[in-house]
Amino acid sequence: MRVVYMGSPEFAVPPLEQLVLNQYHVAAVYTQPDQPAGRGRGLCSSPVKRAAAQRQLTVVQPVSFKIGEAVAELAGFQPDVIVVAAFGQILPRSVLDIPRYGCLNIHPSLLPRFRGASPVAAAILAGDDFTGVSIMLMDKGMDTGPILARVRVPISVLDTTGSLTAKLSQAAAQLLLEVLPLWLRGELTPQPQGEAGVSYCRPISKREGEVDWYQPAVEIWRRVRAFYPWPGCYTRWRGRQLKIVEAVPLSGEGSVKAGQVIALAPAGEGAKPPFGVGTGNGILGVLKVQLEGKRAMSAADFLRGQRGFIGALLPLS
Repeated sequence: MRVVYMGSPEFAVPPLEQLVLNQYHVAAVYTQPDQPAGRGRGLCSSPVKRAAAQRQLTVVQPVSFKIGEAVAELAGFQPDVIVVAAFGQILPRSVLDIPRYGCLNIHPSLLPRFRGASPVAAAILAGDDFTGVSIMLMDKGMDTGPILARVRVPISVLDTTGSLTAKLSQAAAQLLLEVLPLWLRGELTPQPQGEAGVSYCRPISKREGEVDWYQPAVEIWRRVRAFYPWPGCYTRWRGRQLKIVEAVPLSGEGSVKAGQVIALAPAGEGAKPPFGVGTGNGILGVLKVQLEGKRAMSAADFLRGQRGFIGALLPLS
């Protein structure tokens, strides 16, 4: 049984590792081309490429499958099935038709909820108690193919996109090991998604991280979690970007203007937020921040070096 695996980010690494550990023959690993990264803009390979290289697997990095040669090269690996997890490219019909058992996509949501590019962040932004992983048989639509299996994963109030993605990747790896042999033996019947409960999520842009203090504290708190580690949720202080790394929503006490910084717990008093910021509804208690050009630090440490911060009015958006 020959498998071609397609994936790029960290989310896609555990399923690949489990395929190898369980002695599936991974004929090739497809991932995105190396991208410039960091201040020096040097080329950086994807987490999947690094994981594949450690296991001495064949790595292919096509720019696009619109090029006939790329499709022909893929067909040359003679895959029985293609497994896809956050690969980052749309697969045309010419690719979907290559493997006799089709292309299986691992998607980090409970489809048909949150089809699209940012399902993990979308679940946090929506305030959902659960999300999950779906494995579907791919068709020409965007995450519209029939479902082979799903698994639910609870969302903690402490979860960020980073931590929740890590949980989902482990769930995805386990689900793939359960689904793949059943599918190859013909023991699963794909179930159409239907139209009830369909929703879509678009890619997140960097500018979405800027805080609008007119929003309720609960909404801003969800954005802090959903936009960590990227793009981060930020405001500005004395001309520099100030990221809100960790926060908690609090009920409002008295009259606090949107964007106004107020003192809360005395510095160093347990895990209580030392300061908060007024919002459109309630107060956002701040626990951890990162000032532009500095490392992330506790809100208490930040206050010790920033005279005049308490009482300041932060930019409203």
